[in-house]
Amino acid sequence: MVRWVRASVVAVALAGMISLSGVVLGRIFSGSLLLELVVGAAAGSVGLSLACRRLPNWVVAPLSAVLLAAYTLLALKIAAARADLAGPLLRIVRDSIENGIPRLLTALIPVEPAPETVVVPVIATWVAGLAGAEIAVRAGRVLLGLVPAIGLYGGALYVVGPNADSAGTTTVVFAALAVAALAASAHGTKTPSDEPATAKTKTRSLASTAAGLAAVLVLTVAVGPWISGQVGATPVDPRQYVEPPQVDSLDESPLNRISGWALTPKEPLLKVSKASASPGKRLRLRLAVLPDYDGVTWRVGATYRNAGRILPAPPRMPDAQVTEVRQTVTVDGLTGRLLPVVPTPTGVDGARVAFDASTGTMIRPEGLTPGLRYSVTSELQTPDLNLLPTADVPSGEAVARFLTVGGTEVPPQIQRLADQLAEDNGAAFDRAITIEEFLAEHYRKVADAPSGHAFPNLNFFLFGPRGQGGQVGTSEQFAASFALLARLTGLPSRVVVGFDAPAAGGIVTAARALAWPEVLFDGLGWVAFDPMPKTKDPRPVEEDFTPKPTKPPTPPSEPPPPTETPPSSAPPAVLAARQGGGPPAVVVAGGATGSVLLVLVAAAGTIVLMRRSLRRRRLSTGTPDDRITGAWAEFRDALRLAGQPVPPHLAATEAATYAGKPQPPRKRLRKAVPEPAAGDLPPLDDLVAAINTVGFAPGSADETQAAKAGSQAVAYADELRARRSWWRRLWWSISPGPLRGRR
Repeated sequence: MVRWVRASVVAVALAGMISLSGVVLGRIFSGSLLLELVVGAAAGSVGLSLACRRLPNWVVAPLSAVLLAAYTLLALKIAAARADLAGPLLRIVRDSIENGIPRLLTALIPVEPAPETVVVPVIATWVAGLAGAEIAVRAGRVLLGLVPAIGLYGGALYVVGPNADSAGTTTVVFAALAVAALAASAHGTKTPSDEPATAKTKTRSLASTAAGLAAVLVLTVAVGPWISGQVGATPVDPRQYVEPPQVDSLDESPLNRISGWALTPKEPLLKVSKASASPGKRLRLRLAVLPDYDGVTWRVGATYRNAGRILPAPPRMPDAQVTEVRQTVTVDGLTGRLLPVVPTPTGVDGARVAFDASTGTMIRPEGLTPGLRYSVTSELQTPDLNLLPTADVPSGEAVARFLTVGGTEVPPQIQRLADQLAEDNGAAFDRAITIEEFLAEHYRKVADAPSGHAFPNLNFFLFGPRGQGGQVGTSEQFAASFALLARLTGLPSRVVVGFDAPAAGGIVTAARALAWPEVLFDGLGWVAFDPMPKTKDPRPVEEDFTPKPTKPPTPPSEPPPPTETPPSSAPPAVLAARQGGGPPAVVVAGGATGSVLLVLVAAAGTIVLMRRSLRRRRLSTGTPDDRITGAWAEFRDALRLAGQPVPPHLAATEAATYAGKPQPPRKRLRKAVPEPAAGDLPPLDDLVAAINTVGFAPGSADETQAAKAGSQAVAYADELRARRSWWRRLWWSISPGPLRGRR
């Protein structure tokens, strides 16, 4: 009976130590369900070993495995019911077991106790309890039997990482239970004859236990400071080693989708219910936030974490009006993974989502499907706009990403425009309003404007001739231009893509898709601006922005003497002969012609050699990125020599399409040469893919891509030249035009 009591004390202490792992891990979970499931697993596994301590090992292990499976099914069913997950239980179990570890390490904190986030702690708890009880209770090796509990406790601390306060009190209780288990075992040693232990045996057992405790204390005192010195003040977060859910290529820059939606304005994308509250007749649904710009593309810069129904509350700005908005969204024609919501969501039902707390946006990792229905509760914060005129903008490393304008040089005209708009506008809000009014007063919105927001596209939008497609665009160009000009004037900015939805509910069509810029102010957060045109008859840009004048040529110091030509219609050679002196005019003319001809031939030969050397350097020297850029230069030079230069505002794909179009017919004095059909020209797909790789992912191109890009550029240029007339092919070879733009 005494041994049973002591074994029970060891079992209770062991179960308590294992349950404390649930206390530690539960600090990053919402609610108490995880702790309840862990305590149940600890009690079940340890209690089974205690109850079956007289049975053989080969009976206990299979029995514990069966009970583990039954308890896991019960735990997953309870968690699925709490998370409102529908579907067959077997599918939920399979998905949880397959994705348990990555979902646990990528879940947004506080973690919702869903099946995939509780399955690993439950199974680990049961296994630790079974192993510890078998060693400590059945075999009597208590110190060794505490190792699984210690490992489970350390694993819980590691998973929590820096995402919760220190577990000092819990650790002290954990150590006290370990001491209690060791103390109880000191009196429970069995003799070989299974008779009560003698005083000598008890003394030896107590001495060994005391020695074990002393050894633990000595190791703690000696090794503890060293371990503390090796481990930083902030624990390592294991989430950094697991890749969180990602957006697909379609959502990497949803700003590119604005022009496509503008061309199909009646396409239904969403259906929204009546909002529970709204500050106006319309609500803006936020689809994506684009904080990163490299001079080519505005990109989503979010880190999404798997989230439950409860999302972390956004920080509240002082003096901001907060409106709680509840709305249900039904997906129709919208594709991708991004979910449109009223900013900033604090809860979601009906869909498994991943959430980025820094931008307040979320995605559905499985992708959007027609009929998907989800309900969102949001806290809509409206800053006190009366504070804007005196508000400043933050600075430092925290906002450096919102001031970056790409790795390439900003076009000079855009920089001069930014300087002009910032002139005499010292206050941050004044600069922002000036940029907003300038764009609204000088540009027009058109639905069929080409997509693109790289430096060349924005330069053409801002300064291109009106009659040739310049100074018109969609909200893509308006928002991107505002954000770029804002950054050039020292305002941290970003671009947001979303929808203008009716607060009373209804269908949201593609015509309601828009982009808008936001500026970050101290104490007010992100404030949206509206640079869209307010009038149908904007003023030309030239009226308010004058490019830097070019320096006129320096006049000569003395005017040249007037030429006195004798009043005669005779040829120049004869006129020169009449004036007398010098060699005969015909001889002089013949010598000059021969010298000029030799000079021209030598110049032509030099140009041919320089052109060949330029092509060789472009396509065979430097990194793969350099050679791909050189191949693209060869392609553009070929079109320029063919009289069909690529417009600077076209993207790579659009330039390739443009290059495949036949040229307009030309008038010829002799028999016309038929124009080539578009389909007869060599393909440019590898060249376009390579130059897009260089633009969007610098440094990731390889040797194969560079070789294919060079081959396609040369084949295209040679074919285009071969279809010219003989004298155009000759001029093609000796034209110095490509040499003027070489690097």
